[in-house]
Amino acid sequence: EVPTTWRNVARVSYATSLMYKGVLISTTEHLLSVFYSMGVDNAYVEIDNLELPILDGSGLPYVEMIRAAGLKNWRRPRRYLRIRRPLVVQEGQRRIQILPAQRFLLSCEVYFEHPLVGKQRLELEVTPEAYAREIAPARTFGFYHELAAMRHMGLIRGASLANAVCFDASGVMNSEGLRFPDECCRHKALDLIGDLALVGKPLLGHVVAERAGHAMHVALVRRLMSDPSLYELVSWEESSVQAAALAS
Repeated sequence: EVPTTWRNVARVSYATSLMYKGVLISTTEHLLSVFYSMGVDNAYVEIDNLELPILDGSGLPYVEMIRAAGLKNWRRPRRYLRIRRPLVVQEGQRRIQILPAQRFLLSCEVYFEHPLVGKQRLELEVTPEAYAREIAPARTFGFYHELAAMRHMGLIRGASLANAVCFDASGVMNSEGLRFPDECCRHKALDLIGDLALVGKPLLGHVVAERAGHAMHVALVRRLMSDPSLYELVSWEESSVQAAALAS
């Protein structure tokens, strides 16, 4: 068994891997992103491989399965981690920060030198409905000129146009095209939420990520959870009262 916590992060190269007592599980971010955003905070996942299924490269199949199965409510208040003070992690032009807020807000920006990508930005309040509609369908993506090097590293061995968006010099290689004009940014937001899920509790804060990746996401989580002065734990009732006071 591998608990999904920031303490168990083992690798952050192209995907997030967790290890506990010698057991390694790779590419956890898609499923954790869906669990986190759809309100699933107690689940036992059985897998028969060291990597979670990529499915179609997005979180949508997981969302559909959760909706089909349904959720069971626990008869106790949900505990939230509310940000008290800003925290910033920066490396050159790459930056991620988390700011105080009474809801879970996300601002995500990416930049890739490709005519169909360039600079993209997404701003969203993360709710189950918004996530399922705006983020979950966005697929993982890559660039054709990088494939050989990545496969030489032992990565993306199962990648295909059925489970990823691939860009070549002239455009999108997938016959169906993009699901969103800014699908790359939306998928980066999906990955970001999956890494933030390693906090272990739903967040009340505003996360702003600019050209960040798994390593920077996890660095933010580690620094946040290592400094209790940055946050406080509140129940849903306490959070609702605070939000109502601010609104009035």
